[in-house]
Amino acid sequence: MNECYYDKRMDFFYNRTKTDTADEWTGPQLIGVLCFGTFFCLFIFISNSLVIAAVVKNKRFHFPFYYLLANLAAADFFAGIAYVFLMFNTGPVSKTLTVNRWFLRQGLLDTSLTASLVNLLVIAVERHMSIMRMKIHSNLTKKRVTFLIISIWAIAIFMGAVPTLGWNCLCDITVCSSLAPIYSRSYLVFWSVLNLVVFFIMVVVYIRIYMYVQRKTNVLSSHTSGSISRRRTPVKLMKTVMTVLGAFVVCWTPGLVVLLLDGLNCTDCGIQHVKRWFLLLALLNSVMNPIIYSYKDDEMWATMKRMICCSSEDRSQDRRSSRIPSTVLCRSTDISGHYIEDGIIQGTICGKGDLGDKGNS
Repeated sequence: MNECYYDKRMDFFYNRTKTDTADEWTGPQLIGVLCFGTFFCLFIFISNSLVIAAVVKNKRFHFPFYYLLANLAAADFFAGIAYVFLMFNTGPVSKTLTVNRWFLRQGLLDTSLTASLVNLLVIAVERHMSIMRMKIHSNLTKKRVTFLIISIWAIAIFMGAVPTLGWNCLCDITVCSSLAPIYSRSYLVFWSVLNLVVFFIMVVVYIRIYMYVQRKTNVLSSHTSGSISRRRTPVKLMKTVMTVLGAFVVCWTPGLVVLLLDGLNCTDCGIQHVKRWFLLLALLNSVMNPIIYSYKDDEMWATMKRMICCSSEDRSQDRRSSRIPSTVLCRSTDISGHYIEDGIIQGTICGKGDLGDKGNS
């Protein structure tokens, strides 16, 4: 029977893989990484909190798509927590960690990645359901959306805990990986391949949906009335989703490829020299998403800006906007669920001073 090493500290495993963590994260380099990480973690907390608050506050966002978008922001917020925990348990500190504390450190990162990935997959299903029925929003009830959100986090927590539950190398150190010294190389291969395959599937699904919307919109454009911007609202919404997905794939794929190479025991790939930079790239994904939401969605930006400013001028503008008849239409998000064939995608109520007019021309 193989001997198990549950009682060992991480220096035992790092020394076996010849990973010199102390030299890589000391002095000015460590301070720079901590400052960089702290700044972006604060931004992650504030910006994603604003996205969640905007969805809760603005009734125009009370649709399945935006609930899932808020849950994606919650996953990014959780990722910020994981990165904060990592910052204070990395470098020279890594070798002093117990096995359980190291499992917690990596489990938080794995959970945040899985939560974002599964959430994007559910959004893909929601988009497919709505677009194929020629609607802006699906008919998912709040109960079903709540169940989906709970399921997303249950899957994420389970996947983050899999190594702790037994798929590790504590009882067979000959199969330990280099980047994750107590993870089995077979687990890293499984983890990275699974995520890369899901990436590919989602990209294919979104491209198919986007091409369908483009084709249907072009066909209907000659038979519907209303402005071009209203007719192209479904395309714009898909562009937002695809931008978020694209950023996610770009930021996470390099790190997953490195994990795959480590799982395949590639000793000449130089993975130790690039691992921390790919981790920072993954951190940037949680920074980029709130920027994408606010840049691509005028109503989201308007709501977030009102919450930030909280000025009397904004409140007076809201009061003036509330007196404008509901027949006034703007190019923001759909609130009625009308069919695209109707040629009318009802948007938000826009006043003269409304901040949601950003970018209209």
